[in-house]
Amino acid sequence: MPFKMNADGTIAIDADKKLPIFIHADGREAPFDADTTVANISRLNGEAKSHRERAEAAEGKLKGFEGIEDGEAARQALETMKNIKAGDLTTAAGVQVIKDAAAKSANEAVAAATRQAAEALKAATDQNTKLTSDLNNHIVGGSFASSKFIAEKLAIPADIAQKFFGDRFKVDGGKLVPMNADGTPIFSATDHGNHAGFEEALQVMVGQYANKDMILKGSGASGGGAQGGGAGGTGGKSITRAQFDAMPPMERQAAMKGGATVTE
Repeated sequence: MPFKMNADGTIAIDADKKLPIFIHADGREAPFDADTTVANISRLNGEAKSHRERAEAAEGKLKGFEGIEDGEAARQALETMKNIKAGDLTTAAGVQVIKDAAAKSANEAVAAATRQAAEALKAATDQNTKLTSDLNNHIVGGSFASSKFIAEKLAIPADIAQKFFGDRFKVDGGKLVPMNADGTPIFSATDHGNHAGFEEALQVMVGQYANKDMILKGSGASGGGAQGGGAGGTGGKSITRAQFDAMPPMERQAAMKGGATVTE
C-alpha cells in the first residue's frame, strides 16, 4: 500500500486527523483510517454471506418447482384445490358422489332435450295434420261448390249435397277418390282403369240414393220415389199446405226448387 513518506523515511501523518496519508493510484492523497476500513470490510463480508445464504435457500425452494413455467397458473390451481371440500376428492365415496351428480345432470339435460324435441315433433305433426285436413276439405268443398251437375240437376244447394255425399269422397295424394256405399272405389265408365271424376262419381252416388227423386229437380221422373201431387216427386206440381207442412225441411226445399206450388 503506497503511503506518503517523509524525507527521513517515516510515514507522513495528516496534521488534522493524525492518520497516515495514503496515495491513491490517481495521485490523490487522503488520510487512511485503518480501523474504519477494517470495520467496513467486516460489514461487507457479513452482508455478502447473508446474501449468499438467502440465495442458497431460495435455490433450494425453487428445486421443488422445477418444470413449472407459469407460476400464476400454478398458484391459481393451488387456490382452487384449497376451495374444494376436504374428502370430496380424497375418498372413494366423494368421487362417486361427484360422478353420480355429473351423470344425473347429463341425464336430465338429455331428457329435457328429448322432451323438447318430442313436443316440437308433435306440434309439427299436429300442424301438418290440420293443414292436410284443411286442404282436403277445401278440395272436397270446392268440388261440390263448383259442380255443374249440382247446379243443373239437383234441387238442393251444394252445401246440402256435401252433407249428403261429402263423406263418400276422400283425398289421396291431392286427388279425389270417390267411394261406393260399401267403401269400394268408384271407377270411371269411360276412362277405364281410373277412378271416376267428381261429376261422374256424384251422378253415380245420386243414382244409388233411394230417395233420389226428392233431390233431383223436376223432370217428369217417375218410379219408386215419384208421387203425383204428393210429398215426393213434386217438381212443377201443386201440393197442399198440409202436405207441405208435413214434409221434412229438406223435402220442402227440394219441392220449392223443383217448382212445386203450395195451395191452401
